[in-house]
Amino acid sequence: MTKDQIGKRAVVLGGSMGGVLAARVLSEFYGEVLVVDRDKVVGVSEPRRGTPHTIHAHALHARGHLILEDLFPGLTDGLIADGIPTCDLGEMHWYINARRLRAAWTGLRSVMAPRPMLEEKLRARVAALPNVTFLERYDILGIVATPDNQRIVGVRVQAHEGDEQERLLEADLIVDSTGKGSRTPVWLNELGYTRPEEETVKIGLAYTTRHYKPYPGMLEGIPSINQIAGPSHPRGAFFGKIGPDLVNLSLTGILGDYPPTDPDAFLDFVRSLPVPQIYETLREAEPINDPVSFRFPASVRRHYERLPRFPEGYLVMGDAVCSFNPVYGQGMSVAAMEVVALRDGLRLGSPPDAADFFTEVSRIIDTPWEISVTGDLAFPGVPGERPLKVRVGNAYMARLQYAATKDAKVTEGFMRVAGLLDPPEALMRPQMVGRVLRRSVRRPVPGKPVPSGVSSDAGARPTA
Repeated sequence: MTKDQIGKRAVVLGGSMGGVLAARVLSEFYGEVLVVDRDKVVGVSEPRRGTPHTIHAHALHARGHLILEDLFPGLTDGLIADGIPTCDLGEMHWYINARRLRAAWTGLRSVMAPRPMLEEKLRARVAALPNVTFLERYDILGIVATPDNQRIVGVRVQAHEGDEQERLLEADLIVDSTGKGSRTPVWLNELGYTRPEEETVKIGLAYTTRHYKPYPGMLEGIPSINQIAGPSHPRGAFFGKIGPDLVNLSLTGILGDYPPTDPDAFLDFVRSLPVPQIYETLREAEPINDPVSFRFPASVRRHYERLPRFPEGYLVMGDAVCSFNPVYGQGMSVAAMEVVALRDGLRLGSPPDAADFFTEVSRIIDTPWEISVTGDLAFPGVPGERPLKVRVGNAYMARLQYAATKDAKVTEGFMRVAGLLDPPEALMRPQMVGRVLRRSVRRPVPGKPVPSGVSSDAGARPTA
């Protein structure tokens, strides 16, 4: 073991985004890192069985982009060379309540790579590290503890193919990054530990996605058109190029209003959106696949930081701790922030302490969870308590979002918070509050769809 190494072997459960990022960081501190996944993952750039949601709209924004570029220098340039569109986060055409926010130059880059392609790029670089090995097509059967159950010392796995018997992978550290379906709460209970408290917000969300071939002039000069769902217009869409020859349209519906997979009904749903430019742009476009749907019943947060005790040699991160409403685009950035916290702890020169790690993870999650849950509770049909803070916050956000249709500085501030660069409190600073109040004195009722043939880009230029 070299002076920089903390242990001989670390095992990462799950080879999706969080697991790949964890393996990248752990490779600096452990002699060997094994990544276990039930699917084939290395070299795979298409949606796979274990991650069906990856076909839908994804983009690497703001905080997440900065962290990934730090962990994988040159990543963005490589994606651009492959024809992946990028833009300033504020350049996208954002619509809230059927009104377009003013364009703003935030300095925050958004990379519109398809999620499977982005993961493939990252996996290839991690797999090339000399001390990292991917164990593909392996079932994860359970964790193994010391006789007193105080420490986790290994994980039981079994290959899908051949006659190979169950294997025990001994490790100094095991990281669970298996996602929302994590078995850790069950395993803890079996070892005599308390399961973590769960906080759930039922939203009944569904994505339905279809891809198209671009035609000459299609979306020319427009990075993407994003119709953000809200109580007045609960149907949403993310529409834009995700490659040199590929256009993505992901529709969203909440509280059981699922975008259909029948092609004609899918197009009818598009026609119902309060941004007619989307329907007008794609009605003549050539689809290259059938619509594909994915349902997300609820956001779930597991409070590992509240547990009175936790076994040594074991951590949980990513969606296995907190799975957010995906329309807010927070998942990849939060996973990246958690990995930075893991790296910072390991740089102290000792094995990670679970209590300290979960405390830091909870602090990281607090802001995006507040943003997500407060936004979801703006929909009257979403069950949950609405304390004064939530009601006041949503009333102020409605004014801020309207002000952002008139003031690029408000858009910029809004995007910095949405991109997890600034805390929500930044939107309550006196200068921002003054802008919001001035721009929303005569705030009208939520906008109505713009009739076909009428430009929906009026007033889109930035203002001082």
